[in-house]
Amino acid sequence: MENEKISSDLPVRLDRLPWSRWHWLVVVGLGTVWILDGLEVTLTGAMATSLSQAGSGLDITTAEVTGAAAALYITGACSGAVLFGFLTSKYGRRRLFTVTLVIYMCAAAATAVSTHAWWFFVFRFVTGVAIGGEYVAVNSCIDELMPSAHRGRIGLAVNSTFWLGALGGALLTPVLLDPQLFAPHLGWRLAFALGAVLGLAVLWVRRHVPESPRWLLSRNRVDEAKRIVESIEARVQNGTRGRHRELPAVTHAVTVHRNNGSRPLGTTLALFRDYPSRAVLCLALFIGQSFLYNSVTFGFGAILYSFYDVPGGQVGYFLAAMCLGNLTGPVFLGGLFDSVGRRAMITATYLLSGVALLLTAALFANGLLNALTLTVCWCVVLFFASAGAASAYVTASEIFPSWARSTAIAVFYSAGTLVGGVSGPLVFASLTASGVVADAVLAFAIGAALMIVAGVVAAFCAVSAERRGLEEVAP
Repeated sequence: MENEKISSDLPVRLDRLPWSRWHWLVVVGLGTVWILDGLEVTLTGAMATSLSQAGSGLDITTAEVTGAAAALYITGACSGAVLFGFLTSKYGRRRLFTVTLVIYMCAAAATAVSTHAWWFFVFRFVTGVAIGGEYVAVNSCIDELMPSAHRGRIGLAVNSTFWLGALGGALLTPVLLDPQLFAPHLGWRLAFALGAVLGLAVLWVRRHVPESPRWLLSRNRVDEAKRIVESIEARVQNGTRGRHRELPAVTHAVTVHRNNGSRPLGTTLALFRDYPSRAVLCLALFIGQSFLYNSVTFGFGAILYSFYDVPGGQVGYFLAAMCLGNLTGPVFLGGLFDSVGRRAMITATYLLSGVALLLTAALFANGLLNALTLTVCWCVVLFFASAGAASAYVTASEIFPSWARSTAIAVFYSAGTLVGGVSGPLVFASLTASGVVADAVLAFAIGAALMIVAGVVAAFCAVSAERRGLEEVAP
């Protein structure tokens, strides 16, 4: 019987837990995959010009790396999100975030040994499939395990670790592309092989992360859910060095909807039928941030090369500065999403990033920027945009019921990313490759407009989910 109701205090028991060493274990085990994604994307963007040069071992152009290969990666991520989103809903979070990580490691290793452009394209697509599946399974699980008082800042922090990987990729690029250290056909291969090795370390940490009790309740596996919650409570109570911690009392139960069926289309239609304003919100947030971020991460190196003659081997330093701007945004603003509130902060971060990007476009159009000052301007834009982009994933995860959570993340991530994430690299590549200032300004303006529109939508449609249990946010 689908959507039968169950009354349980297990979600409340998870939400009232104080922050503990066990929660850090979950964050490290699940959040580290974004480091891998950031590493992959940044290495590809920073190495675009080097991959196209003679001696790289690939017959490929810079535009194909930043355009076609980037679009295939994003298309794969969308496909993987949809596929694994439905499978996560049916088979559980834990099983699927293990499968997707194994696929990622295999695809990264295969990319490292590419000998033809088509091979490179195929395994960029497969890598994207794995990363898309990771987004769904990990975001579903981490929101369902985090205490409600910390869910916003932790969600932002986890999703922003993408930029820690991007920073690593940016700093590695000058080293791996140095002909004094590595031959042109070897450096980029080592970069992709590194992703596969790091994936093994992540897989080892994840063995300690349990299945989501909320998902188990939605499948009527109450006894399993209870055992996991009791185990978590015991670990939190024991604390560190044997110090016992008293847990707050549980005063009420919540209603959880069962869903024993597996009807992806029906679940998708239910999202738009039962939560229309929330669906519009998620689409707007994902389209805006996907266009902006996929354009910048895949195309910024080409901009520096085309307009400022920055050598390919030096692009990594500029990207490293941008990564720091992205990392600091969620660090300094994350706590405000739990105190000031979701609606105010989502609206503010999207609007401010869009306005800052319009100002950057105006300065660029008038020839007032060089490679360094353009990077500084982008750091300001991305300081706000990174917090807003991370909040999109948190929003899609927390404003829909447990039985539809993974499907919701998959649907809105995929739809938004297909519109913004695929079109962004293609538009940016075509406009910036021309070397015409007006074309690049147009690309900047499109990204700014999409972020501003998303901010306006958030002002009207965002949900006040701060410090509330998931079952209360999405009844």
